[in-house]
Amino acid sequence: MLKSSPLDGLRFAFGTLTVLPVRVHRWDRQAARGGMLNAPVAGLVVGGCAAGLGLLLLLLGAGPLLAAVASVAAPAALTRGLHLDGLADTADGLGSGKPAEDALRIMKQSDIGPFGVLTLVLALLAQVAVLAQLYGDSWARGAAAAVTAAVTARLALTLAARTGVPAARPEGLGAAVAGVVPVPAALAVTALVTAAVAAAGTAFGAYGAAQAAGAVLLALTAAHLLLRRCVRRFGGVTGDVFGALEETAATAALVVLACGR
Repeated sequence: MLKSSPLDGLRFAFGTLTVLPVRVHRWDRQAARGGMLNAPVAGLVVGGCAAGLGLLLLLLGAGPLLAAVASVAAPAALTRGLHLDGLADTADGLGSGKPAEDALRIMKQSDIGPFGVLTLVLALLAQVAVLAQLYGDSWARGAAAAVTAAVTARLALTLAARTGVPAARPEGLGAAVAGVVPVPAALAVTALVTAAVAAAGTAFGAYGAAQAAGAVLLALTAAHLLLRRCVRRFGGVTGDVFGALEETAATAALVVLACGR
């Protein structure tokens, strides 16, 4: 057996969740566990790139709407659009009304159906609308929201990979990471990330800290509800379901951050 290294988990996280040139040296359950535990770290880098691109455009004189579009486009580019594709495919599978086996077959098809298109358009519109609002308030709020959404989105993957959540198929990324994270470890990472986001939110006062923590927890709740639905409907998780959970959590976190301003 290959000797385990703490870097194996980081390589797995960045190699599977981003297009960054990181080579995955190990593709076993132990590396997958480390990868899912480090998923929020990958989210931090993706969110930083999204915020950086938005801020660059603002610095060059662009308006908040264009900055918001850039901050939504950056994560899509850094993941080759795989999470957005997963959201669309999962929407088609859930909306098909067919038995699990047929729904999974629909999700594997290369085309996107009406449920997928509608879900994709609404999610992207919501993300752009929120970031445009927050960038319009201040560059700092927009940038913080982009980072918070990206980190929370990947944290949802950590929780979805916890022990007890089965894979819907015996192959694919979903099967590789399903059930690899012990529940106590998933909860510990959740508490750590929530505390870190709340601490960052103190830059906007006590309300900002509470709102940031609430955005994380409510977004995870939305992702959990979708996860339960997918497990009941498909018999477990797939790579597409993980993508749908990521986009759902990102959108929900942004919506919470836009409320109460």
